[in-house]
Amino acid sequence: MDPHDKQVVLITGCTTGGIGHALARAFATENCLVVPTARSLPSMADLHGSDPRFFPQELDVLSDESVRRVLSRVLEEFGRIDVLVNNAGVQCIGPLAEVPISSIEHTFNTNVYGSMRLIQAVVPHMASRKKGKIVNVGGYSALAPGPWEGAYAASKAALHALTDSSRLEVKPFGIDIINGVPGDVKSNIGNSAINSYSSMPEWTLYKKFEEAIRSRGYFSQVPKSTPSEEFAKKKVAALLKTNPPSWLSYGQYSTILAIM
Repeated sequence: MDPHDKQVVLITGCTTGGIGHALARAFATENCLVVPTARSLPSMADLHGSDPRFFPQELDVLSDESVRRVLSRVLEEFGRIDVLVNNAGVQCIGPLAEVPISSIEHTFNTNVYGSMRLIQAVVPHMASRKKGKIVNVGGYSALAPGPWEGAYAASKAALHALTDSSRLEVKPFGIDIINGVPGDVKSNIGNSAINSYSSMPEWTLYKKFEEAIRSRGYFSQVPKSTPSEEFAKKKVAALLKTNPPSWLSYGQYSTILAIM
């Protein structure tokens, strides 16, 4: 692949059906060279093959070694990383009084520390070039948290704070850090939530709320939810501007959720 005059974009969490997958296709449409990543290549099979716009890689955001290996491979192939999109994330649905601490730890390990692994790995490279953009995909539940989503909302609130603080720290090196916050956008996050829910213990205090707790996983997947392709197109167009906004939100109910 010839990276000349094309931005190199690395995206985490590109499993088919998710926001990361839609972002990968949207960046490719804008003449970028895209490194879509996921824990397994088969989970993003349609980004394989002979399409020269994609350089898919297996990456586990929980592993320092995996992060180092993928970044080394990308830099060897293209010589640079222009944009990093920290999109990988997991849901955690359940009442905080009974959710296992291990499940909360896994949520933070993925949504917060996973993003920080990528940030710490890529910032020295971007700083050496005095150029780069990092996008952290946050969540509106951090601004208006409801019941049954406390662990997920808290992880996104932590990511928002880290994004705001690091933006000030890396600005002198020519790096932009953007908080990308989707509203209700169609994705596979509902299935992810139910998968995590199935590993939870049987509720004791909250048994009578089980139906409501389970349905919370699909809360953002309503008929009027914004298509992921539409969200990705709007987001990529804004991110590729010379001076991107520090806060980028789009999607069904994004305005009212911000007010709440």
